[in-house]
Amino acid sequence: MTLSTFQDLLDAATRQDEPQRLLFVFARIGLPENATPEQHERFARKEGGTISPCLCVDKAVGEVAGFEALVEESRTTGQEWDLVFVGALAGRAGIAPGSDEAAQPLRFMVNAINNGRVGDFAVFDRQGEVVQFG
Repeated sequence: MTLSTFQDLLDAATRQDEPQRLLFVFARIGLPENATPEQHERFARKEGGTISPCLCVDKAVGEVAGFEALVEESRTTGQEWDLVFVGALAGRAGIAPGSDEAAQPLRFMVNAINNGRVGDFAVFDRQGEVVQFG
């Protein structure tokens, strides 16, 4: 499935056979401590950098009014971020997963992002645009 907007993601989650809990990992983009001039150049062209998770939250699909609401809620944390990675956790037998069930999958997401395995997640920038890693 191809996503063009954050609303596409919400719509797809709503259409699933089992109720979904959305998993959000917010991350900053930066440069390594001893970045080379080439790394600085690539970073300036938005072609490189490091991704550092800084905030995690899980929500039932119905708790997410839209991307703007998610951004506004994130402001209350005081954490700056550049990207948000989104995964989903499916319920069972018509029962949505609870927040307690999301803790371990969120840790797995953070570990995957730290290890550069980002292809399994929907990713959006701060303006809500879909981000593709090449």
